[in-house]
Amino acid sequence: MRKRPDDDFISYVRGRLPALRRVAAQLAGDAHRGDDLVQQAITRLYTRWRRVAETENLDAYVYKILLRVFLDEQRLRWATVRLGTGPSDLDHLVGQSHPTSEVDDRMLLRDALALLPPKQRAVLVLRFLADRSVEEVAEILNVSGGTVKSQTHDGLTTLRRVLGADQRNGVNS
Repeated sequence: MRKRPDDDFISYVRGRLPALRRVAAQLAGDAHRGDDLVQQAITRLYTRWRRVAETENLDAYVYKILLRVFLDEQRLRWATVRLGTGPSDLDHLVGQSHPTSEVDDRMLLRDALALLPPKQRAVLVLRFLADRSVEEVAEILNVSGGTVKSQTHDGLTTLRRVLGADQRNGVNS
């Protein structure tokens, strides 16, 4: 069987992947972010593979790439944003002791938003979930501020109607 050009790369990555993931998870403080770092490092390695495959200490070279990817991410402003918190932090952030009711509320809101036309949904999500100003939403959507305001009004009216009807029908009891 004929050897493909990428076989050496694939073999190397498969052999080192568990160690790279452990190191990256420790660097990032989170296994998921660590996997993202590893993916970026492997991608960078692939682009240089023909030149570095015969490097004397390839492992050191790959760890250097991984570290640079990590440091580059830390320099970016969004790297400090975390999408989730631990369960013990959740009650403090939402001010309630029943996380299942929050999940129910989120599902109800998601379903209600799905009923809105796409522009109204986009405006409401950007305005209230992403906490963007009218001007920012107008710029993002390439519409006027007045359009953002009217879409916000119409969308909120529809949500109030839908959510109010659901509560009267016992959906959110």
